[in-house]
Amino acid sequence: MAGPAGKRLTPSQKIAWLRLIRTENVGPVTFRQLVHRAGSAEQALRDLPGLASRIGIGSRIPTVAEAEDEIAALDRLGGRLVASGEPDYPPLLGYTAGAPPLLSMIGGDGLELMRTVAIVGARNASAAGQRMTELLAGDLAAHGYVVVSGLARGIDAAAHKASLGPGTVAVLAGGVDRLYPEENIPLARAIVEHGGALLSEMPLGWQARAQDFPRRNRIVSGMSLGVVVVEAAKRSGSLITARLALEQNREVFAVPGSPLDPRAEGANHLIQQGARLVTSADDIIEALREADPSRASLLEPEWQPAPGEAILDAEPGDSERDRLIDALSVTPIAVDQLIATTRLPVGAVQTLLLELDLAGRLEWSAGQLVALRP
Repeated sequence: MAGPAGKRLTPSQKIAWLRLIRTENVGPVTFRQLVHRAGSAEQALRDLPGLASRIGIGSRIPTVAEAEDEIAALDRLGGRLVASGEPDYPPLLGYTAGAPPLLSMIGGDGLELMRTVAIVGARNASAAGQRMTELLAGDLAAHGYVVVSGLARGIDAAAHKASLGPGTVAVLAGGVDRLYPEENIPLARAIVEHGGALLSEMPLGWQARAQDFPRRNRIVSGMSLGVVVVEAAKRSGSLITARLALEQNREVFAVPGSPLDPRAEGANHLIQQGARLVTSADDIIEALREADPSRASLLEPEWQPAPGEAILDAEPGDSERDRLIDALSVTPIAVDQLIATTRLPVGAVQTLLLELDLAGRLEWSAGQLVALRP
């Protein structure tokens, strides 16, 4: 769901968007379905209590005053809320599954976010890994690319530091007022002072939990043309970012390392699986010349309900509900395939998926694949 391309939401619209996305059990996919069904966030807020009551769940909606307080607190930090479709929303991110409808953003005024490259890697990075990161990030920045990373120790911090001059973006797993780790707070301040940006989809005051880092990683990869993995263990968050990048049709690059170093195992494995081997920034720049942002496959819109379609008016019965649930499993399936398999009307499928999503029973993944939670 996006606002009018290139246009900013009015203050009242932004408050409505914020109240809806902060509502219990409403995530980015549910937000989009609700707004497309209702035609606006304001109408979706009016519809939501009836829907929640109908399916027997509680769904507390933040008040207007609470939304205004969050916006005012963000303003005091020098930040702002950026909505999908607004000029300073990361343009590539809007074409990924479950893109956040709103981002809290500090800094980044006028930062060009169409030519972006993510660099991620180990927190306990080697000196050689950090040096390689500095060379890659510095050269990419010199060629006009904005470097994106996650403000973690090690490779992330090295990438940010080497690209401070032209501006770099740090995507946070917690609120923009809950910087982690604390040792990188001075780096975060330097990023903003040099024209870069801090981004988060989480509310102010949110302390990052383990499950929030993969959510953060999908933004890191989704707003980038490609992801570079410098050092990573075989099981690491960096490999999650690489997997997400592949699902989002982004380029994946990896710096090879010694087979004797566990920190190189993940990157070496990526190369074995087909990631582009990187020895210098030229390897990345050459590959990204082919990944033009206008490429149709990169910017293919995700499935979504028709705007304004009153999907709740279909009122599917128990037999339709049972048929849809029987067709779902823990294995992801495309929504279009689900419609074809069940032979249910599109409106009925949309309504039932929305009900299940609000009840916390669905998981969504890239390509608009949906599955039942285990």
